[in-house]
Parts: sequence; structure tokens; C-alpha cells
Amino acid sequence: FHYVISFWSFCSINTWFLKLSICFPCTLLSEKVTQMMEWASKRSVIRINGDKFRRFVKAPPRNYSVVIMFTALQPQRQCGVCRQADEEFQVLANSWRYSSAFTNRVFFASVDFDEGSDVFQMLNMNSAPTFLHFPAKGKPRRSDTYELQVRGFAAEQLARWVADRTDVQIRVIRPPNYAGPLLLGFLLAVIGGLAYLRRHNLEFLFNKNVWAFSALYTNLRSDCFQSYIHGSSQAQFVAETHIILLFNAAVTMGIVLLCEAATSDLDIGKRKIMCIAGIGLVMLFFSWLLSIFRAKYHGYPYRYFISVCSMLSAVKARTGRRV
Repeated sequence: FHYVISFWSFCSINTWFLKLSICFPCTLLSEKVTQMMEWASKRSVIRINGDKFRRFVKAPPRNYSVVIMFTALQPQRQCGVCRQADEEFQVLANSWRYSSAFTNRVFFASVDFDEGSDVFQMLNMNSAPTFLHFPAKGKPRRSDTYELQVRGFAAEQLARWVADRTDVQIRVIRPPNYAGPLLLGFLLAVIGGLAYLRRHNLEFLFNKNVWAFSALYTNLRSDCFQSYIHGSSQAQFVAETHIILLFNAAVTMGIVLLCEAATSDLDIGKRKIMCIAGIGLVMLFFSWLLSIFRAKYHGYPYRYFISVCSMLSAVKARTGRRV
């Protein structure tokens, strides 16, 4: 009877330990998911440090994916491209957070170098910004590292990459931009005011050169122009080469007109027209050249007069063949 009691006690203890070993990981996983959901409900992009990274990303159990942006946003780091990438990452995370795609299968987080330098050292990472996907099972593969130089960091491109790695489809919704409608309203007001002032002489409305210039400018602002500019500094389309050539030719023509205006023997009226035309060509086309460079080399901090970055915003979300 003593042996029976001992055997029964041994079996009961083993059964208790077995239940504990089964329930403990489930409880721990539930706590981790609950904590991540709580953080995500407050901020779409969860800010994590070394301790949180080791506990919620590296340590098992985990049944969710984590998309992390490794960045350096502190002012002393002077990383302009990090701020631009962070804005696009916030757009992506907010689109996920406030849509039907919101789920506990994937979370978005960021690790700042000044808050998690040990994470950078752990992953042997020496550049920012960098986007990594940590899958729910297994270790990250090569495809889990986002090709920033090839794809750019537009939210639409990041959403395609996330969908490819996690099967979570995110429809990017950008906050409304009122600069375009306000600028259009101001332009219409100026045109209306000029038309009112010259209401007794509206012959300029029938001027072919005015309409030709307006059509050319509208064509440059249209979406068809965007498809000719590659969004990465690592590639360039053939048509893009021709466009850059034409822009440089226009800048050169402006310089020539300025030189002629200063040295020619023409009357003062024509020299003024040449000077104004030369300044306009240099300012307009050099601004476009610099803006295209900014769109291709992400994080370039300088701009000049007119910015067409809004015109090329969709280019960052495009990929094309290398030429």
C-alpha cells in the first residue's frame, strides 16, 4: 500500500509539472500579445529599447511578426533621411492601425540608436535607416531586409513589402494635404484679378504662346512625367537621361541669355527681356534639377526656389528596371 501511495504521488506531481510546462508558455504568449496590443493602441509605431527587443522580439514564444525601423532621429545625429523615412513609416503604421487590416499578427516598432545601441551591436548594424522583418517563426532571412536603396522608403512600397512578408494587406491612407488646393485657389484668384484688371483688353487669352507654355507646364506636372523618373539613386531610365539633358540645356540657355543681356548692343528694352527670360530659365529648370536629385537621393537637405518634390512623390513608390 505504501508503494501504491508513492507511485500515485509521483504520477500526480509529474502531471502537475506537465500541465505547468504546457500552460506557462501559453500564458506568457498571451501576456506578450496583450502588452503589444496595448502599446499599439496608444502608438502605431512602438518604441522599443534593448530590453523590450530581447523580450518581445527575440525571446520565444511568439506568434506575431514585428516590422522594425532602425533609425537615428536625435538632432545631433543629423540624419535627414531618417526623418523622411520615419514620416513614411508612420503613415504606413497609421494606415494599418486605423483600418480593417489591424490585427495582432503583425506589429510595427522602431529602435533609435540612442535608445537601443545594444540592439544595433547585437545585429551588427552600422547604418540607418534600416527596415527589418522578424517573422513569427524562424530567423529573419535575406528577403526580410528591406532594399531601401532600390525601392525607396515610400509608404506604398513598404506596404507591398510587408504584404509579401506577412500576408497582411495594408491600404495606405495619407493625411490630407491642403497645400495643393490652397495654391490652386491662390492661382485662380490671381488669374481672375488679372482678367478683371484687363477686362477691356483680353487679347492675351487668344495668345498661342501663353496656352502653349501652360500646356507644357501642365504636362510636366502630370503623372505621365513621373513614370520617366526612377525613384532610386541606383538606377536611371533612358527617358530620364533625356529629360535631365533638356533641363541642363534650358539652364545653359538661361546663362547665355544673361551673358548676352550684359554684353550685347541691343536697346535697353530687349536687354531687360533677355535678362528676365534668362533668370527665369535658370531659376525654374535648376530648381527642377535639384528637386529631381532630392527625390532620387533621399535625405538631401537643400532645395532652391521651386520644389517639384510633390510632383515626384509617387515616384518614390515606383520601382523600375535598371537601365
